[in-house]
Amino acid sequence: MMKAVHYEGPFKVSVREVEMPKIEHPDDIIIKVTTAAICGSDLHMYQGRTAAEPGLVFGHENMGIVEEIGPGITLLKKGDRVVMPFNVADGRCRNCEEGKTAFCTGVNPGFAGGAYGYVAMGPYQGGQGQYLRVPFADFNALKLPPGREHEADFAMLADIFPTGWHGLELAGFQAGESVAVFGAGPVGLMAAYSGILRGASRVFVVDQVKERLDAAKKIGCIPINFRDGDPVEAIIKQNDGMVDRAVDAVGYQAVDTSGKQEQPNVILDQLIMVTRPTGGLGIPGLYVPSDPGAPDSQSAKGQILISFGKLFEKGLHLGTGQCNVKAYNRYLRDLIISGRAKPSFVVSHEVGLEEAVEAYEKFDKRIDGYTKVLLHPNGW
Repeated sequence: MMKAVHYEGPFKVSVREVEMPKIEHPDDIIIKVTTAAICGSDLHMYQGRTAAEPGLVFGHENMGIVEEIGPGITLLKKGDRVVMPFNVADGRCRNCEEGKTAFCTGVNPGFAGGAYGYVAMGPYQGGQGQYLRVPFADFNALKLPPGREHEADFAMLADIFPTGWHGLELAGFQAGESVAVFGAGPVGLMAAYSGILRGASRVFVVDQVKERLDAAKKIGCIPINFRDGDPVEAIIKQNDGMVDRAVDAVGYQAVDTSGKQEQPNVILDQLIMVTRPTGGLGIPGLYVPSDPGAPDSQSAKGQILISFGKLFEKGLHLGTGQCNVKAYNRYLRDLIISGRAKPSFVVSHEVGLEEAVEAYEKFDKRIDGYTKVLLHPNGW
């Protein structure tokens, strides 16, 4: 048995003993988890805004040390330090062959894409526990330098750093262009940071949380608090025109300018209005086909009203979908090793597994500065 974060139902998790993972396929490995992050996407399940059922072990942002290897493993050995994309992919299907590992058709029957510890993303328990089974590990696990250096930075490679980078890719970003990022949570800050690293002329970041906007300003971005007025107007005024690219790092739980009432289409419409004709929109923010807590019947079915006429009139292109982490993680790892990137600036707290229940509650309520939380299930 081992200890893990166990979903009990809306707004309730516990740390309890569950069965240790076992090698189930020759291409599996078992890792001893050194770090697992709590993601904003985990909060969707925690809040009861998905079809997640009690019993799920959360955690799709995982890294650790190889503890056991299956007989089919050829590239990894016991003791290797690795980080896994949140995507579970087999490396064999057509989408994987084309580098679209977020949409693997071989790991989750009837669905394109798999992930650890996430509803509808396959039978893969999450890594917010002491040990984790990694399927197709030669393909999925990215080797890291040994030791503990850059631990928090490398943990960002599982999801948010590549996902932020992916937001710019979806938008068609090129160096020298201006960017507006809506949402200054961890993914939004990583999208903004990616814009800085990649040579954006200006990066605007929209949110209502002062600490998050301060973090954006600290890395060289222009903060916009939407509680102070229409963010589209503010950006156009400060940029002397519309931006070239815009990124939605919020998703379906977006709120209106009061900061309180959910309005699922508000960010999408703001992206359309703030982006110049023929510009691009990147939408890595999560949208779901079914939302039990939606504010209206259409949104509950994943049907969101947007200004499609304006989108068409302006000739905008858009890209959506989860990040193909393997397309980026090796290169982002090397940016970290070289000292060019330090994405761990978004980490607000590092705690042991026994503090996970409190961490979820505080992260959900956005209190005590909780922004990005790292769990260390086996201690430091």
